[in-house]
Amino acid sequence: MTQHPVAQDDQAKRNTEIVLTAMRELFAEKDLTAIDRYWAEPYVQHSPQMPNGLDTLRSVVPGLEGFSWEPQRVAAQGDLVFTHSIVRGWAPNPVAIVDIFRLANGRIVEHWDVVQDIVAAEDSANGNAMV
Repeated sequence: MTQHPVAQDDQAKRNTEIVLTAMRELFAEKDLTAIDRYWAEPYVQHSPQMPNGLDTLRSVVPGLEGFSWEPQRVAAQGDLVFTHSIVRGWAPNPVAIVDIFRLANGRIVEHWDVVQDIVAAEDSANGNAMV
């Protein structure tokens, strides 16, 4: 059964709002109760340094010092939300991260990411900024 395009757009918009709110509340405000509101088990994690499950988020977030997540681009399709962000405090230097979130029933249930060190435009082979 194919969803009507307007319904898909509405779902994508709702999912985008959920992800942006969830990430702000959890990582910027360090509100661990956001996990209970916006994530759900089974939480499947594809980031190679992190195990599945929400306990990892509960243990990692309080120890993040100087962490900031600054989404520069956001796109969504159906149950997926994609963010392209500048992140500080995850690695020794600022990094560019593409996060992909999958939602089910209004909750984040799966996550992928690609992390790159940020290279200044003047130091890149093409002269383009990374984010």
